[in-house]
Amino acid sequence: MRQFMAAKASRLLEILHAWRWLGPLVVRLVFGYFWLETGIAKVHNLEGFTQRFMGWGIPFPAFSAALSAWTELVGGLLLMLGLFTRLVTIPMIINMIVAVTLVVSSNLMGLDDYVEADEVVYTLIFFWFLIAGPGKVSLDTWVARWLGIRTQD
Repeated sequence: MRQFMAAKASRLLEILHAWRWLGPLVVRLVFGYFWLETGIAKVHNLEGFTQRFMGWGIPFPAFSAALSAWTELVGGLLLMLGLFTRLVTIPMIINMIVAVTLVVSSNLMGLDDYVEADEVVYTLIFFWFLIAGPGKVSLDTWVARWLGIRTQD
């Protein structure tokens, strides 16, 4: 019985391994679209977004709001394409750290609140993309192969 279970589990793991490219692709597309969409909304209502930055006491609110909005828009698009994925996660992480530090942290009382904060979860997803990369189905992987750079995918 043990050998039968091991054989079935091994076969299932082989199937899942063959489809391992799908996870990063789906997360990249959905997460990237989320940021593209929020960035577009903020760019289209930059005056209102700037007013929120002023209310939060963020320095240079007009510049900071525009930078944040365009970072989300361009970052979301590049993430969806899987282009410059690792590079684009850096400003996105910075954007989230600023949000947590200057906006969200005033509403957080303890570790549980921080762990449950959306911006912390977003930061972790960006960190994962920074470390793991965009996955096999991405423009980054295609460009790397075209340039003769060996990838792990």
